[in-house]
Amino acid sequence: MANEKILVVDDDKNICELLRLYLIKEGYEVAVANDGEAALAAYEASRPAMVLLDVMMPKMDGWEVCRRIRKLGDTPVIMLTAKGETFDKVLGLELGADDYVVKPFDTKEVVARIKAVLRRCAAGTAAAAPAEGVIEFDNLRLDMNSYELRVKGKVVEAPPKELELLNCLASHPNRVYTRDQLLDEVWGFEYYGDSRTIDVHVKRLREKLGGASDQWELKTVWGVGYKFEVRQ
Repeated sequence: MANEKILVVDDDKNICELLRLYLIKEGYEVAVANDGEAALAAYEASRPAMVLLDVMMPKMDGWEVCRRIRKLGDTPVIMLTAKGETFDKVLGLELGADDYVVKPFDTKEVVARIKAVLRRCAAGTAAAAPAEGVIEFDNLRLDMNSYELRVKGKVVEAPPKELELLNCLASHPNRVYTRDQLLDEVWGFEYYGDSRTIDVHVKRLREKLGGASDQWELKTVWGVGYKFEVRQ
């Protein structure tokens, strides 16, 4: 994990310097940007292992930066923001953020979150080819090696977390998962989010999968959670 590059993006230079010093002490290389446009330029120039991304910034906000990073690759993103409302958390996760830290934060906690997300990503990459592979059902093909979803033969765009959630459910047909189990499986036990995040992601997946087949369904098990139901 040492020597991996972290891109810190925040318009508060004091926060950037604090995080930079702490991360260097932990053995990381650090690049810094103070606005959205500079963040994208730094991302494309250095392709960091992780992006710490503030939301409220000049020139381009963190939501848009996150959207554009997701179009360029699957680099993990942790959002940094003073806003703590559930709406903001859900929006960040919908856009593909891997975690969310509310200011004011403890620097040690941020470092712990970084290490946790990088561990999950490294484990996922190592396991992708032999363990996850390709899942296929009627009119549905999910390739987790390339993070590609096809419905009725057509590629359907979806954020990484939606695909990972679908992969978790479809890998175990007819198994019922609680919301907390899905948070553990997809976001990892270090995630401190709201279980309603699962509801939002399932709703988005249903919009993309709706009407594809009568042989399977992303189904709500009332009072429990969700399952990928396959009909015999």
